[in-house]
Order: sequence, then C-alpha cells, then structure tokens
Amino acid sequence: MAVPKKRTSSSRRNMRRSHHALKTNAAVILCPECGEPKLLHHICQSCGTYKGRKVIDVDRHG
Repeated sequence: MAVPKKRTSSSRRNMRRSHHALKTNAAVILCPECGEPKLLHHICQSCGTYKGRKVIDVDRHG
C-alpha cells in the first residue's frame, strides 16, 4: 500500500485546497423577465422562464 514518505505541510495542503471554495457570486445574475436574482443557466424560480420563454408554471401563493 502506498504511504507518503514525508508529512504534507499545512501550507502545501492549503495551497492544494485553494480552489475548493464555492464561488457562487459570479454565477448570480438578475432575471431579464422579472428582475429577481437567479443562477446562470438555471430556470428562474420566481417567474419560471429560461432563455426568454416560459418553462414551468410557478405557484406564487406558496
């Protein structure tokens, strides 16, 4: 079984994990139909549109 010969330092470990953080702020835009924030390439949860056309019916009363 493969076992590391030297211990991985915390600095090297943290450098490896630098890309593990979630980056959702860049993927949030405003819906062109209703103006609510939504994720890129996702259906708008408030109005149910995707790429300018109605995809799902949204129940606004809960």
